[in-house]
Amino acid sequence: MEKELIAAIMASTLDMDNLTNDRIEALTKGHGMLNIAAICSANTIAEEVLRGIDLHLTDENVGELPIDDILKKSIRSAKNAGADSANAALISAALCYFAGSNAQAGVPAGNRKLGAMARILAEVDRSGVLAIPTPKVNNRISGYAAVKAIYDDIFDGNMSPIDGSILPLGVGGGPLYGHNALGEDCGFSELAKKGAYSGTKGMLTAYANVGMPPSPIISAIFGVAAILEIVHPDSEVNEEYGGLFQVNSAYVAGLGACEAAGLPEKLHIRGTGEEYDTATFVGDMGVILKDIGGPSVVGMIAFEEMISAFEESLDIGAGFSGGPLQPPLGHMTADAVLALKVLITNNGDVDKAAEAIKNIKTTGWLEPEIAKIATNTIARKSEQVQRGPVTKAMILATEGALTNEVSRIANFTYEKLNEGVDLGEITKMLDEEKIRNVEAAASGLFSGMLGKDVKINITKYEGCSRRKENPFLKNYCGFDTNIDVEITIDGELIKFEGLANKVIPDAVLNKKSDILELIPLAAVPATELQLCGHTIVNIVVPAAVAGAMGIDDIDTIAKKATRGAYVTSAIPGGIERARDVAKRAATIVKDMA
Repeated sequence: MEKELIAAIMASTLDMDNLTNDRIEALTKGHGMLNIAAICSANTIAEEVLRGIDLHLTDENVGELPIDDILKKSIRSAKNAGADSANAALISAALCYFAGSNAQAGVPAGNRKLGAMARILAEVDRSGVLAIPTPKVNNRISGYAAVKAIYDDIFDGNMSPIDGSILPLGVGGGPLYGHNALGEDCGFSELAKKGAYSGTKGMLTAYANVGMPPSPIISAIFGVAAILEIVHPDSEVNEEYGGLFQVNSAYVAGLGACEAAGLPEKLHIRGTGEEYDTATFVGDMGVILKDIGGPSVVGMIAFEEMISAFEESLDIGAGFSGGPLQPPLGHMTADAVLALKVLITNNGDVDKAAEAIKNIKTTGWLEPEIAKIATNTIARKSEQVQRGPVTKAMILATEGALTNEVSRIANFTYEKLNEGVDLGEITKMLDEEKIRNVEAAASGLFSGMLGKDVKINITKYEGCSRRKENPFLKNYCGFDTNIDVEITIDGELIKFEGLANKVIPDAVLNKKSDILELIPLAAVPATELQLCGHTIVNIVVPAAVAGAMGIDDIDTIAKKATRGAYVTSAIPGGIERARDVAKRAATIVKDMA
């Protein structure tokens, strides 16, 4: 192999920051997102559990349990990666739950709840569900919507069958109520189920009325959390719901929330098939959330991205990092949950965890190789904060894809440059190949979903469609995208001209249901392209080859590579990174000589 190619490949991958336009150095200190904090905490939890530390909650008559130590270490890991105390508590509690911990144990003395334990160990004040925000989906709401809906029903007298004003002396606060028929068979069961249903509906309505797509799973968890601030959160319940010590009021609240949100009965971890009872999961997460303190929006984003580890994530409205779109690197947390679970199940076998990640990345994404590289980048960046078995598995699963794609692009660029093709034209060719690949993948995805022959063709993709001509928007198509898409369904052609700024606003604002049904076929591939600044191999690898070959000065190389890659240049940052790799490649060639 030519030394220029060796130098270019080395230069492209030496610094993972150069593989993305996302600001991943900021992520190491929690600016923007907290997925690195979650990945580092997952490393800690995996190491502790594999050492044999028990992470289960019990009602033992002791001051501390082994999980206290796991939570302390996990919280410390999250804080080292920039999470504040409340977010570190939420991340740690949720990851411990996914690792196998129970959400609560015991009543009343020796009572322990996972969320409360994490909050106390993180030294966070309790806030209340109404102060907790949802994850951001452009906008965000708060748990106030669930709380308000529940209290509206309370004031209307629609919540509990029990009139507290007539409870006799000796009944109201004691075991005659709480541990016998009035409480367990009548009061707690109905209040939990009705309240969670009401709170969930309130969240779904609030989501929609501020212009957000309602998240069924997040709404359900908030609905449970809000009612469990009122109803006895771990009481026994009517036997129709399950036997003694098998289910409690949190589970019944989960049933009500799942019914309101239309959630499936079971959820399954992507890549392992491990099954969760949805009502139990939602009830447990509600228990955690009600006690956790005041996490911020970025903490809730990390929380939601963990839930996207479920196969059903698209259907239940959970995050982005479960595919099929590759999100910005700050969202990626689902892989860490999968690696954590496989490692624990297989006694720390990193190879099996890596294989599970590789398998799901190969089949579940529009651009599988790019999705693998994105995982590799964020895992390597996380290791700058904390190494461990989770990041090791993520890297092992994706290192081959990174090597293969960088080598392919380097060889292509080297051949074209030797043929006299301009560098900018080469990166443009690579990006046009990207468009064709995304079209083909999206066509296959929707053909399978609809049972019809779907063909998607992006006929225009550029910047500046609605604002005045602006050099910034012209160069970075992710912000004001001028995109036309043609869709053919069983031979019938539909044209969307001005998808982003004409078709979508018109259909949404004027409630054109026939158009709204078709828009996803165009919007999914369009979004994949708009977000692709997360992985910029189409910019930096050609720049590195050009730098190694010395075809131009470094600044010219960087500008040509970036401007030619008009799709990959979705957001700013490419020029600086292209300049750096081109300079590194030139230096390596010189040193090799």
